[in-house]
Amino acid sequence: MRRLIGLDVGTSGVKALALSDSGEVLARAEHGYPLSTPQPGWAEQDPEAWWTAARSALAEVGRLESEPLGYSGQMHGLVALGSDRRPLRPAILWNDQRTAAECAEIEERVGLARLIDLTGNRALTGFTAPKLLWLRRHEPDVYDRIKHVLLPKDYVRFRLTGERAIDASDASGTLLFDVARRRWSDDVLADLELPRGWLPPAHESTEIGAAGDQAAAALGVGVDRPGSVSVVLGTSGVIFAALPTYAADAEARVHVFCHAVPGTWHAMGVMLSAAGSLLWLRELVGGSFEELTGEASHWQPGVEGLLFAPYLAGERTPHADPDVRGAFVGLDRSHDRGALTRAVLEGVAFGLRDSLELLRDLGVRPSVGRVSGGGGRSELWLQIVATVLGIPLERTAADEGSAFGAALLGGIAAGVWATAAEAIAACVRPTSVVEPVAAWVPAYEEAYARYRMLYPALKQVIRP
Repeated sequence: MRRLIGLDVGTSGVKALALSDSGEVLARAEHGYPLSTPQPGWAEQDPEAWWTAARSALAEVGRLESEPLGYSGQMHGLVALGSDRRPLRPAILWNDQRTAAECAEIEERVGLARLIDLTGNRALTGFTAPKLLWLRRHEPDVYDRIKHVLLPKDYVRFRLTGERAIDASDASGTLLFDVARRRWSDDVLADLELPRGWLPPAHESTEIGAAGDQAAAALGVGVDRPGSVSVVLGTSGVIFAALPTYAADAEARVHVFCHAVPGTWHAMGVMLSAAGSLLWLRELVGGSFEELTGEASHWQPGVEGLLFAPYLAGERTPHADPDVRGAFVGLDRSHDRGALTRAVLEGVAFGLRDSLELLRDLGVRPSVGRVSGGGGRSELWLQIVATVLGIPLERTAADEGSAFGAALLGGIAAGVWATAAEAIAACVRPTSVVEPVAAWVPAYEEAYARYRMLYPALKQVIRP
């Protein structure tokens, strides 16, 4: 038996995982760190906190130098290094919303249609390139000292190995990468007047054992080819589908990135507050997750007209709107804590449905969804999501998310397996299946139609 190590640099903490070469989880460790919000809509972290947590987690699982190590992590975050290769300021994260003006500037400079043609995506506040323009405008003293730019997991990898490198899947989320050709886009860099020398060499995920968290999570549940989709119920929510060929959405309503499997791409819709919405509610009304979902189970689908718009931190797919905010609509005196909870579970499911409908426009026809993320531990939530999406949802034997996929990538890079398909065949085992509840379908089709009306209405009443 050979041990493989996966390291995931997440938003709330680092997770290290030790696997056998048959996919058995041998050890795990998690070490957390704080999130800083120095102004409303901002989200920052100290890269040194990632490094400290990573060292502790790797030591806790007993990682040896000879053991393959793969990396995954939160995407889009900007780590700006100076000439001493140390961070010049706290990292600006994926969920930071400060760059709306810079996104507009990018789309004006490059042209929206040309930007989508060059990168497969439009400019969104979470992406890396707008953050660089924000620094140029608001922190020129920092911007002028930049020598290197890395993403979160790549900074940790740099501290461990001394090598600056990035994989194609994570580079796809910078808005500086030619996703179709799997290389940095000299055209976009020139249009934005950003130095090519700041960026690390880009490789395939299987070459360096690394991927962005969503590509790694998808690999960890066996989504390496068309036919199934990855459904992530983490802090954010994701519907992720592998594509047989590169195919960008003409309006860039979903992200199209390089997959962790060489020569393949993926499309995904991302909602910013999935399980994060349930965490917010629990902090507001109290109780455990089990208590809240138990109370929610006593309410019928549709919660007697109550709807929840899960836009607590703006929204990415399908609205690309950092300013929209969430709401409960249809409250009456009969609604209790359980009703609020069920409305949140349903609102997140409807948000995921928005993404799946856009993927279907690209020809995605999934027969099953593979679930990961903390929300996947709730049977009720999975029943709701399966019914709203109209596909069965499968759990896998190891529900370890991105760290599991990172370990597989580390094994591929080290030669334990020749391909991602071999790694998946050896280590990924579906277990239980949650089927859609046929009796709930009419109520959810009616509720989803009303949910689709919420965003335009909210835009009319939210403070600009």
